[in-house]
Amino acid sequence: MSRLDSFIRRLQAQRDILNWAMDTIAGKSGNVLEIGLGNGRTYDHLRSRLGPERIYAFDRANNANPRSQPLDERLVLGEFADTLPAFAAAHPEGAVLVHSDAGLGDLEANARQVIMMSGILPSLLAPGGVLLSDQKLSHPDLRLQPMPVPIPPDRYFVYIKG
Repeated sequence: MSRLDSFIRRLQAQRDILNWAMDTIAGKSGNVLEIGLGNGRTYDHLRSRLGPERIYAFDRANNANPRSQPLDERLVLGEFADTLPAFAAAHPEGAVLVHSDAGLGDLEANARQVIMMSGILPSLLAPGGVLLSDQKLSHPDLRLQPMPVPIPPDRYFVYIKG
């Protein structure tokens, strides 16, 4: 498979799983968190259906396309190990949906981040909240779900906070 075909499949998988998640939380109130804003493509997709006032976006720095910028008061910048626990403490009700696409290119750094994110992400979710992750996580409060849409194995992981 070419790199272009792989990239297209990754974007289709993101769109399909995000659409499923937004359908799943339809009618539920609560915040939505986009962890790993990047260039803002998935944020923009969430915003198109959920509105900007419902979504908080997190990243180390703001590198989003100018057309995909979150509201200033909904953008949280800094290291995830600092910003995510602080946000969880300030918002104890938890989010109905968390999309975490924060994988790193460095395998060792990524392994450390998976351990850190496994410990933090459950505290950001409301009971029954949906977590989409590009990384396989491990925490007793997260129940791994069968993939609800046809996506290649290990491209995304779906969890419900139990």
